[in-house]
Amino acid sequence: MHEHGKSDNPVVPAKPSNNAGVPVAEAVEERGLAKGNTGRPTRPGRSAGEGVPSGLDRVREVARKDKEARFTALLHHVDLPRLWAAYVAINPKAAPGVDQVTWDAYGENLRENLEDLLARVHSGAYRASPSRRAYIPKPDGRQRPLGIATLEDKILQRALVEVLNAIYEEDFLGFSYGFRPGRSPHDALDALATGILRKKVNWVLDADISDFFSKLDRTWLQKFLEHRIADKRVLRLIQKWLNAGVVENGKWLDPVEGAPQGASVSPLLANVYLHYVFDRWARQWRKRHARGDLIVVRFADDFIVGFEHLGDAKQFLRDLRERIAKFNLELHPDKTRLIEFGRFAAERRAARGAGKPEAFDFLGFTHICGKGKNGSFWLRRQTIKKRLRAKLKQVKDQLKRRRHWPIPDQGRWLRSVVQGHLNYYAVPGNSRAISAFRRQLGRLWLSALRRRSQRHRVTWERMRRLITRWLPPARILHPYPEVRFDVRTQGRSPVR
Repeated sequence: MHEHGKSDNPVVPAKPSNNAGVPVAEAVEERGLAKGNTGRPTRPGRSAGEGVPSGLDRVREVARKDKEARFTALLHHVDLPRLWAAYVAINPKAAPGVDQVTWDAYGENLRENLEDLLARVHSGAYRASPSRRAYIPKPDGRQRPLGIATLEDKILQRALVEVLNAIYEEDFLGFSYGFRPGRSPHDALDALATGILRKKVNWVLDADISDFFSKLDRTWLQKFLEHRIADKRVLRLIQKWLNAGVVENGKWLDPVEGAPQGASVSPLLANVYLHYVFDRWARQWRKRHARGDLIVVRFADDFIVGFEHLGDAKQFLRDLRERIAKFNLELHPDKTRLIEFGRFAAERRAARGAGKPEAFDFLGFTHICGKGKNGSFWLRRQTIKKRLRAKLKQVKDQLKRRRHWPIPDQGRWLRSVVQGHLNYYAVPGNSRAISAFRRQLGRLWLSALRRRSQRHRVTWERMRRLITRWLPPARILHPYPEVRFDVRTQGRSPVR
């Protein structure tokens, strides 16, 4: 380990007590957090943890016990079994990179290919390939740029991310959910809902960082990585991927900033960046400035902050703009809003003649101030209408290409589409939206079948039988968020 200087705005989190009550929102998040995420200098001469287990368990143990430790030897953990596991984890149908090497082709001589890759990595002969630029449509009609890496780059990135996760999963704070092992979007949604229901939340800041992945400052990223990583070979690997550039329409482009969105390593790099830029700062801000309750849930570059007091919310927003500007970032002007929200928002706004409380979108759901059957406050979550329309349009376009498939083949494909939709959106309170999706999809299927032949028109009676046979019923599949949240968090050590 080497001596390490202070990081920007270090935060020294307090250790929650072991007999704390049921956690909610960011208190929820604090269960399972690493203790003492500080930026103090590393003590010179600190060993890498004597008497701890070998391999990644040893790395994880040192990272947990010594928050100032810098790891000088990490690349040897990228070995043949880890590369093999990374290959197996990749989707065989994923689009190939610029070299057009597919998963199946690479696997024909898998051992030889992986041994060759490993030798190049450890000898320093490995060269990163540029990403292939592709675009996917966004719900607002714009195009999201993606960087499709070559298969070898994907394999190596996945293997290295597993190694680095042994360190950073001990550092990352509990309210960070995006692209982390064992954490899903529904975990973030559960934490947010539980926080709003159980904490004194009267105002919500719905924030989005503008073009985060393309504006991520590589110089700052390097400094953040060096807080924990002193293995120059690992740092050089990351720089190779960042500097490899992209190929678009046959031309090589060299972005001077940002990280390729879509690369296997990019989510981890984004979390490292925002851990230092936002997470630690937000935790420190709450301790120093908040006069009332404050909850935070972040998923990648999209985050929600709930406040008890309007004064806290306004000051947080002002300070946040200044904070991220230091790191060459800015909040999206159209997607960042401070709104009145919570259990008393409706009656307070009605008393002022201000109308219903505004809603906000997060992770595919519109969050609405609603009422339960007994008239008490209930957080309603509905599928974002733009998402619903975009998905139906996508299915319509794909049905055109599958119009002449045998009906059983169409039915099996549509069943997988509906089931995938339900697996994500079938949350309590969203019955109307998931039923509408299934119903509209059935109509699209009928239209496609009727266009197959002008002589044989499919009747609604037959169509209903097909829908009943092939499309799963629109049932709620998820429990209430606070129920699942309690199951997930209770009984764990407050420090992980």
